[in-house]
Amino acid sequence: MDELIRNMTGKTTSEMKVSPDQFIDLYNKNEAILLDIRYPFETACWGTKIALEIPLTELPDRLDEIPSDKLIVCTCPDNFRSNIACMYLQSKGVSSRMLFGGLLELAARLKGGGAKDLHLKN
Repeated sequence: MDELIRNMTGKTTSEMKVSPDQFIDLYNKNEAILLDIRYPFETACWGTKIALEIPLTELPDRLDEIPSDKLIVCTCPDNFRSNIACMYLQSKGVSSRMLFGGLLELAARLKGGGAKDLHLKN
């Protein structure tokens, strides 16, 4: 983590973000997965079927569940915890970004007919 922080620049911090539209494009090309790092009580009330669910507090013990061949897009309702998860994963050598605007922005982008833009894998 020390090296990650020492090497931070304005460019690297802006590259840590993925917009909902960028995520949809990467997801549709099978290049990214969504990592929902909310707590179980949150996902029980409001879950998403397109995400791998690993609570932030369990992330260190469940790294083996993270695919190594895709960009990991970390998300929570806004950006606070997803930013922590993204930096943690990067410190472990995992290609990761945070979903800018979080699940709330993604939900707004996909509401109504916008959901057709995401090609769900069956």
